[in-house]
Amino acid sequence: MATFLYRLGRLAFRRRRVVVMLWVAVLAAIGIGAMSAPGTSAGALSVPGTQSQRAIDLLQKEFPQASANGATARVVFEAPSGQKLTSAANKAEVESLVATLEKSPQVSGVTDPFTSGLVSRSGTIAYAQVSYKVAQADVSGAAHAVQTDVVQQGEKAGLKVSLGGNAVKDKATSKAAELIGVGVAAVVLVITFGSLIAAGLPLLTAILGVAAAVLSVTLATHFFDLASASTTLALMLGLAVAIDYALFIVSRYRNEIRDGHQPEEACGRALGTAGSAVVFAGLTVIVALSGLTVIGIGTLTAMGLASAFAVAVAVIIALTLLPAVLGFAGLRIMKGTLHTRRMKALERGEGESMGVRWAKFVTRNPVKVLAVSVAGLALLAIPAMSLRMALNDDSMKPPGSTQRVAYETLSKGFGPGFNGPLTVVVDARDSKNPKAAAQDAYTMLSKLDDVAAVRPASFNEAGDVALLGAVPKSAPTSEATKNLVNEIRDHGAALHQDTGAELMVTGLTAVNIDVSNKLSAALVPYLAIVVGLALILLLLVFRSIVIPLKAALGFLLSVVSTLGVLVAVFQWGWLKDLFGVDQTGPIVSLLPILLIGVVFGLAMDYEVFLVSRMREEYVHGAEPTQAIVRGFRHSGRVVTAAAVIMVSVFSGFLLDDAALIKSIGLGLAAAVFFDAFVVRMTIVPAVMALLGHRSWALPKWLDRVLPNVDVEGEKLRHALEAEQTDSAPEPVPAGVAAGVHTGPDGHSVPHAFSDVRASDDSDTAVSAQQAPGKARGLSRLKRRPALGGDATAAANSTESEAPVRRKLLKNPIRRS
Repeated sequence: MATFLYRLGRLAFRRRRVVVMLWVAVLAAIGIGAMSAPGTSAGALSVPGTQSQRAIDLLQKEFPQASANGATARVVFEAPSGQKLTSAANKAEVESLVATLEKSPQVSGVTDPFTSGLVSRSGTIAYAQVSYKVAQADVSGAAHAVQTDVVQQGEKAGLKVSLGGNAVKDKATSKAAELIGVGVAAVVLVITFGSLIAAGLPLLTAILGVAAAVLSVTLATHFFDLASASTTLALMLGLAVAIDYALFIVSRYRNEIRDGHQPEEACGRALGTAGSAVVFAGLTVIVALSGLTVIGIGTLTAMGLASAFAVAVAVIIALTLLPAVLGFAGLRIMKGTLHTRRMKALERGEGESMGVRWAKFVTRNPVKVLAVSVAGLALLAIPAMSLRMALNDDSMKPPGSTQRVAYETLSKGFGPGFNGPLTVVVDARDSKNPKAAAQDAYTMLSKLDDVAAVRPASFNEAGDVALLGAVPKSAPTSEATKNLVNEIRDHGAALHQDTGAELMVTGLTAVNIDVSNKLSAALVPYLAIVVGLALILLLLVFRSIVIPLKAALGFLLSVVSTLGVLVAVFQWGWLKDLFGVDQTGPIVSLLPILLIGVVFGLAMDYEVFLVSRMREEYVHGAEPTQAIVRGFRHSGRVVTAAAVIMVSVFSGFLLDDAALIKSIGLGLAAAVFFDAFVVRMTIVPAVMALLGHRSWALPKWLDRVLPNVDVEGEKLRHALEAEQTDSAPEPVPAGVAAGVHTGPDGHSVPHAFSDVRASDDSDTAVSAQQAPGKARGLSRLKRRPALGGDATAAANSTESEAPVRRKLLKNPIRRS
């Protein structure tokens, strides 16, 4: 793979104009297609095979007028202070608004508050239930406009009108999080590279990659119904990993330039080594995200596949567009006008970086460091033992939103259970007496302690399927309501035994409970599949048993610590004011499984980036501890910058008003922080220092079976050295070597570090000096005449090398 990527890097570098034009054409084509796409939807959750879904399917067949799978809205009315809705004027206004709702497009029915008993005992609060013929994703703009008109008309009449339910359109989310993430990433990149050009390239390619991914997801809505969360997650992850991958390759490119390689050769080598790590890091993320399909929930599958596609685009961009852009930058990428005195000293090889000092500290004290790190993460993980999960409802909407106001008003007037009524279906088609079975169900529901109200049965035309309603006393996401649903279903078994009728519980609350149960049950199998596949990838990359196992165990430690932080903040309320959490409650059911999928992929990114450089040093002959320190010297700063960027991008979502987005932002930011800085940069080197050579041990039989993917570029290095030996040019007189000029003090100075500007054109770009012992990897870059030497000698030297250069251009690396 390293050899292929080396060739790809040099090809993209040489043909940069063609590559850029192709990407522009692809973006234009995708953009044109996306312009006419229907766009993403809210994405209702459904779990085929669950009792709630089977009940919905039955109601669609037997009660088509009920629109069991249709969207619903609650329009809540509250009288002005000191008045009642039952007064003549207020009652007339409410009835007028209800009549307006009945005429709304796509509406199948509206319950009148006064005729259906939906007025509170105090007479100050009432609500109308609106049922739509279409699903949540298909509610039209005209229907939403009627909802808005009803609110405005009611407020003009002095009433307080608010809207709840899944048919209500959410307020457009702010893009501040993405902008803040990009801003912080720009600052971190400038500090890391000390160059605006070097910092700008990762941002440029990342933005183009995210644009391509998001436009592609939008284009896919021509063929699939995708939830809006799919685009959000794809945007969040695509931006983070695209910057990281480009950062890693640009950093390696600059290192190769410093080693004296020509720009094209440096680009090829950067892709052959760092590019291989990017490919496998991207594969682990794609595997983890694609694994979400095994859960069996459509919305989660769409989110996983969309995000995996965004990561795949980020990898392709890093391997094709980035080398082309490097071709335009040439040697200008080395112009570090923003370097501090310390950074310049480190580039000259003077002093030690923070990463090197940290690696030496850890390798000198591995036992102490390991004990403190593991104990700290274990302490943070303790709250995870109290984890409770539920799907988000209107109580988790931003404060002041119409859904949140409707939820709180309804709870004040009727009790929290009215925000999540249960629909009970009695399938009596196999019963001898359907009416008796329905009556038994009504009696059973009325006797349950946590039931506030029961609606009598209504039958289908055949009279063998009954529909009842039950309102819990407790909130929809509470443990009491979950227990009530389970209790009703338990009584259903007795009803079936006595009457032959089947009792099923459905409705939005029951569906959410079933989805939460499904997600909880899928956690362990999903974890096993994802970790298993990723372990195989890491086994191929590192050719070691210990490294993949250590990576997986470290990931599990960071995940449980993150869950502990989420429980402490969002469930227990610790530091909730700091994070802007106004209400505590269960953790959103989707979050743990998303956290596992996303963070496992990102954790393996850092594992591959950091440890692949250690392995590169180890296979080149360094001792285990030496390899660790050298790995930090080359990759520590880059991994640190990548982690800071990730944490910044995710932390930006803490500024969102919605509790769900806040929890996702905090969860991902905390997980990346723990995994990058505590696990990968502390626990990993400590364990490897303790194990020494055993870290890289692989059974001989397994070594023979596994293919050698050559991530560290060992085969590439040998091929380049062999090429240099076979095609070494004739010696030239001193002082006239190509790419070297004599400085004022008489010492030779490489062009790469002199005030020489590289041309954008590949035929006139300036080459850097070839360091002793380095493979030339001759490219199409022409050499400038040497300064201060004999022009004729230089010309003769160039002529003698011409046949060799042509041979190398035809095949940069000859196969052995």
